[in-house]
Order: sequence, then C-alpha cells, then structure tokens
Amino acid sequence: MIQSVVITVDRNVLAHQLFTGVSRQHLACLVEELAGPWQAMIEGRRHEARGGARKREAGAGARHRLVFVDRLVVTLIHLRHDLPHSVLALLSGVDRSTVTRAVGEMRGLLAERGCAVPDRPGLRLRTLADVFAYAQAEGIELRLDATEIQVRRPAAGRGGRRAFVSGKKKQNTMKATVVADHQGRTLWTDALRPGRMHDATATRNEGIGTCFQHFPDVEVGP
Repeated sequence: MIQSVVITVDRNVLAHQLFTGVSRQHLACLVEELAGPWQAMIEGRRHEARGGARKREAGAGARHRLVFVDRLVVTLIHLRHDLPHSVLALLSGVDRSTVTRAVGEMRGLLAERGCAVPDRPGLRLRTLADVFAYAQAEGIELRLDATEIQVRRPAAGRGGRRAFVSGKKKQNTMKATVVADHQGRTLWTDALRPGRMHDATATRNEGIGTCFQHFPDVEVGP
C-alpha cells in the first residue's frame, strides 16, 4: 500500500536570511510596513466581491492558509532563488494556487516600495521620474541596460507565443530595463516584457526619452 507523505519545513527556517536574502530585522521591518497595505487590499477585494460592507463580525469566515508573514517569506524566496510555486507550496504545506496567489499579492506591494537610494537612508525612488530628478540633483551618471532571463516555453496554442522568442538569444525570454548609478547599484527597473520586444521600443514605451527631455542635465555612461 502506497501512502502519501506530507513534507513541511519549519517556518522559522524558511525565514532565514539564506532563503529570503534579508536579515530577520529587515524582514520584521517589511512586515510592519506592508501588513497594513496588504490588509487594506484584501478588505477592498472582499468589499467589491460582497458589493457592500461586511455583515459578519470581524474575524469571521475562512482563515488564510498562509498568514501574511508566510506570504511575504515565500515571495522573497521565490524572487531570490526563482523556486517554482509548486516547490514552495510543498515546503509550506499548502496548494500551489495558494502560493501563486500570495506571490501575486506581495510582488505588487514590494514593487510599490521602489528602490532604496545608496547612502541616503529613508529615501526611496518609486518612479522613473524620481530616478531622473535624483540623478540631476545629485549629479549622478546613470547606466541603462536591458536584462534578459530565460523562461519556460509558453504552452502550444497560446496566443502571442512567438512574442517571447528573443531575437538575440533565440530562446524564450522575458526582458526588463534596469537603470543603475555609476557604481552599478540598481535605482529602478521596469515591468517584465516578452523577449521579442526590441530594447528601443521598450525604452520609448517606458517614457525614458521623455524623462531626458524633462531632465536635460542627466548623463548616461557606457
């Protein structure tokens, strides 16, 4: 007789810096900063689904299979190590769909925080305009580059399948434009796009050219 085996890993282990890439102190700060916006997002979604205010007492109803802290941890692990959602689900003792939903929620919240400015504690750049304004004010020379990562081939019959085939790598990829300072420290990155899109097209769509017009003193290095 074959018995199924359930594998779960201690949540404290998964929260270790080797997995998440951040210290426990930094993780605690992220929890404190993002818990409120996440709860507001969830309540807003429920309000829309109900079509009005809640009718039961606060706390009633089904519980999350992954609490907020665990959702943040699995998202950080996924972003750092690119582990498949199915693997993270196995480690966490939940369904893959639960991890997929959690990562989708948390990635947006993390992205909205923007990028920290080197040597300027507390200052964060959340938009491309913020980056150019900072570079012009501080005399920072920017570096622009398109990074490309290989992805699984889209399923047969999926619309727009060819859009992921990179003309450079001849593989299925996703691209993102990264803006860094003269020391290579990331200041901004755009959303991932299909690998077939040319870098010049992406630059135009992202409004980088417009930013150069508004901030003419900003220089770009090699």
